[in-house]
Amino acid sequence: METAQVDKLMVEVTRMESSTREIMELLTAQQKVLSMRGINIDAEIVPLVSELNIEFANLHRKLTLQQPELAQLRALVRSMSLINSTLDLDQVLNDVMDTFIELTDAERSLIVLIDADTGDLDFRVVRGMDESSLTKGSFMVSRTVVQDVATKGEPVITTNALEDKRYSAQESIISYAVRSIICVPLKDKDKVIGVAYADHRYKQELFGDQELQFLVGFANQAAIAIENARLFDNVQQRLAEIIEIQNFLDNIFSSIISGIITLDNNGTLMTINRAAENILHIAADSSLGRPYTEILPSLYDGFDDLLQSVLAQGTQQIIEINPVMPERGPVNLNLKISPLIDADSQRIQGVTIVIDDLTELKKNDETLRVVNTYLSEEMVKNIESIDNLGLGGDAREISAIFADVRGFTTFSENLSPEELMEVINQYLAVSSDSIMEQEGVIDKFMGDAVLGLFNTQLNPQADHALRCVTSAIAMILNVQKLHETLPPHQKLYYGIGIHTGLATIGNVGSPSRKEFTAIGDGVAYAKKLQECADGGEIILSEATYQLVKDRIQCERTERQFRGEDKFVEVYKVLGQL
Repeated sequence: METAQVDKLMVEVTRMESSTREIMELLTAQQKVLSMRGINIDAEIVPLVSELNIEFANLHRKLTLQQPELAQLRALVRSMSLINSTLDLDQVLNDVMDTFIELTDAERSLIVLIDADTGDLDFRVVRGMDESSLTKGSFMVSRTVVQDVATKGEPVITTNALEDKRYSAQESIISYAVRSIICVPLKDKDKVIGVAYADHRYKQELFGDQELQFLVGFANQAAIAIENARLFDNVQQRLAEIIEIQNFLDNIFSSIISGIITLDNNGTLMTINRAAENILHIAADSSLGRPYTEILPSLYDGFDDLLQSVLAQGTQQIIEINPVMPERGPVNLNLKISPLIDADSQRIQGVTIVIDDLTELKKNDETLRVVNTYLSEEMVKNIESIDNLGLGGDAREISAIFADVRGFTTFSENLSPEELMEVINQYLAVSSDSIMEQEGVIDKFMGDAVLGLFNTQLNPQADHALRCVTSAIAMILNVQKLHETLPPHQKLYYGIGIHTGLATIGNVGSPSRKEFTAIGDGVAYAKKLQECADGGEIILSEATYQLVKDRIQCERTERQFRGEDKFVEVYKVLGQL
């Protein structure tokens, strides 16, 4: 019967009990009044009503007793459905504890599991008490009860622990004043796997036979759920350990940067790691278990003979090849083909092919060779990674210096080719040395002119504008020193223009020949400034001046660009502050 139905019936029974009591009192009073007047009524009516009242009272009492039983049964059914709905051990234990408290109305409670390997008691779930007390001895009486139930497998119940001879002498009974205790074993197939314990300080006779009956039945069902969850937890742990080991081995195999392939004696592909997949552009899923001749690209004509040689002679073969692969084009590969030998029988079981992809390394070597033409040896050493240089093209702010020898055309007409080249190389050496001293990049030489760049991918610099102007000043001074060693007719002067602005920087050219350069207004404007600079002058743009004005002494002036009518404000460098 549902609780709502019991409650409704209780109301009706209570009302009927009250009504019959009132009727009986009225009949008794009326009987006395009528008797005084000499009128007699049926004497059996009052006893009948009285008996009816007694029946209602008995029914009321039975319903009252039935209510907690129904509540306990309902809690039991609900909890068992919850407990058996999950295999998570912690969740099962907490569900068991929640139901245990609901069924007992206890003040303190705990669930203890027995370690299957050591037999030790493991206090897993604790409610209403300090967990530290479990190890400090203040839980002595409870430990005694728990140990007894865990050992004997029989429930323990006491309605007043202070008067129970088994436990009244315990120190914690006196200090904590425990009254009611109930402790039931958790059994799975007659094997005690743990204990459920509850107690109360103030309520005595809280636990009786009815509670014990319910709790023993509940504990048996809970034990099955706990053991299932514990077994599942063990399986999960073992599985996790196996997966962890497998993942560890897979990670090692996959993280090896060299490609690794193993073939059996028949040439069937047995294993392939991720690096080999990437290098050869083949997929492991569709390759394992198939002949290598169907999977591997045609690496080179003598590959089959090389494999057979390794299988027959049991010696390692190393070869560097340069195949052209459909997906990648020309590549450079180093192959190490070794016999796969069984550790026990020492017989050859197949071959292991280790593939080192040298393609990018070769490209990096070529890139470094090109970079060496732009940078000093020290700057090349400071490059952390060729891969991160961004030589394919990068838009960034740079400072560009354009320096051109004044009067070179007239000067060259009066010299032999040999003498001309000797003189101009001296001036270009001065300009390039001045730029590289400030860690600038020599973009190019154009006859008697030179273009230097600061803050490119090859030489990132926060103070690029100052470095650029400093190199220009050094160039003027170094030309003056050069004049001390040259005859008067060979004394020439640089006109220098400097601008700071955006430019696109990277390698340009054909696949067979590339050149590192800068394209954009950042460079073009520096050339315009150079064209309006006199010999020995350094002309700065407004953008560069704003970045160096605290360190470089300048004067404002106006110049007219070549091919333009208007004048623009520029800055002539006077020296360093």
